[in-house]
Amino acid sequence: MTDTPLLDRLAALRAENPKLRARDAAEALGVSEAELVAAGGVGQVRRLGGDWGDLIKALPAVGRIMCLTRNEHCVHERHGAFQDVSVNGLTGLVLGPDIDLRIFFSHWKYGFAVADQGPQGDRLSLQIFDAHGVAVHKIYSTPATDMAAFEALIARFHDVGPFGPLELNPVPAPAAARPDGAIDRDGFIAAWADMKDTHEFFPLLRKFGVQRLQAMRMAEGRFTTEVAADAVERAFAAAAAQDLPIMVFVGSRGVIQIHTGTVRTLKTMGPWFNVLDPDFNLHLRADRVATAWVTRKPTEDGVVTALELFDERGETIALVFGERKPGKPELAAWRDLAESLVRTDRAA
Repeated sequence: MTDTPLLDRLAALRAENPKLRARDAAEALGVSEAELVAAGGVGQVRRLGGDWGDLIKALPAVGRIMCLTRNEHCVHERHGAFQDVSVNGLTGLVLGPDIDLRIFFSHWKYGFAVADQGPQGDRLSLQIFDAHGVAVHKIYSTPATDMAAFEALIARFHDVGPFGPLELNPVPAPAAARPDGAIDRDGFIAAWADMKDTHEFFPLLRKFGVQRLQAMRMAEGRFTTEVAADAVERAFAAAAAQDLPIMVFVGSRGVIQIHTGTVRTLKTMGPWFNVLDPDFNLHLRADRVATAWVTRKPTEDGVVTALELFDERGETIALVFGERKPGKPELAAWRDLAESLVRTDRAA
């Protein structure tokens, strides 16, 4: 897999900026992150093969790890163990108390096991990329990982090749929204009002041909309210002050990763807003939040309130909810917190 010219260019780049992350280094070099990893640019690398669902089902054996899912503007890192894993065709679920994932295997194209040096010494990781060479999910060893079990898993799924260059497609531009006038707004709002479960929302968007940010605008004043872009920082600060458990969803094309619990250590570093707790880290480019919305979705358990963040292209960055389980109403304290964001911004 070694690509000597690419590695030479990478070495020159890192001589100038030794702390440059792989994603940023790949962008600077004009290649995908998958190509950089495949070339050995982030450590010793082994190609993975086999069934992705079987790989996920094998992960409980390795014990505690750190899962990382990110999109262009937000990184979500969660420590814990894989529990309650299920696979149904091209979708997978991990429903443990710490590692909580919704997996879409149709976007899992290339996988690598990487051995490198982390902050705490030698570490192993599984790094999964889509057909565009963009990372969809990474799983890192921690000091609490059963390294023998992790090595055995990698050996089981190691694909020895031979391999040619990665076959990658250009990243597609976001699809343009349909004109508002082409959408049955009354029908869409009526269907929203008739929801029984939050999981009905995405099929609802698809049925009416509405993009998510477009839905925010179309339902404004009925089910949605736009708030200032810094609402997420205010929401996290209030949740930390109240010791209020929340749910934080961040997705790539191939995985949605969820944190459920409290947040405590909040720090802003330049453009990054960070949660730096022992088992949960979040790194959000706060300057990339173009719009933020408080949304309300009817369910059989009562209204479910969320804070939804979008970038300038209308792509979802993150969703924040109060902690809740199916069959139970959302926390009143979370609803009050979310509505306080609306009241504050209206008074400004």
